Amino acid sequence: MTDPRLFAPAAARNREPILDVLRQILPSKGLALEIASGSGEHAAYFAAAFPGLQFQPSDPDPGARASIDAWIAASALPNVRPAVALDASRPPWPLSWADAILCINMAHISPWAATEGLFRHAYEILAPGAVLYLYGPFARAGVATAESNLAFDAWLRGQNPEWGLRDLAAVEAVARDNDFSAPRIVEMPANNLSVIFRRI
Repeated sequence: MTDPRLFAPAAARNREPILDVLRQILPSKGLALEIASGSGEHAAYFAAAFPGLQFQPSDPDPGARASIDAWIAASALPNVRPAVALDASRPPWPLSWADAILCINMAHISPWAATEGLFRHAYEILAPGAVLYLYGPFARAGVATAESNLAFDAWLRGQNPEWGLRDLAAVEAVARDNDFSAPRIVEMPANNLSVIFRRI
């Protein structure tokens, strides 16, 4: 029988540094919605670390959702729900509320409309003070972009001209327009950032 689980090498590399940040910001209970869960490795790993918190993975791609559900089944964790279809750029979202939202490595591998939709719809389902967590590579004014990130950006745009590293100031502007706080920024390995917004 074919194993539908996908394996993302980056997920294995970055999950522990991300978890260190999540331990500081996620509630101990409630519902955490993960946007663009991809392979599902993160959802299973983080759910194991937060047994009192329910995780709702999502992805617009059917193959990714099959992988997510296979990882959930393999983990046998009771606090991860089956993956749901969700395109950040398109309403309606399949949830009416969440206590936190995680969005890891989506902004640069999706059209800009997905980032705009993320903040617009996150505002609708998060309570004031709730966390919207982004992770990935970003471009920052006044901060030299690492050569590896520049090469990655060129590769992404070659795959799809609507993809590419997002300017953090532009992301902050979208957040501000949708009543999210200025972000707390945590430097991460491999020239990535954790960008932590809170709903106002």
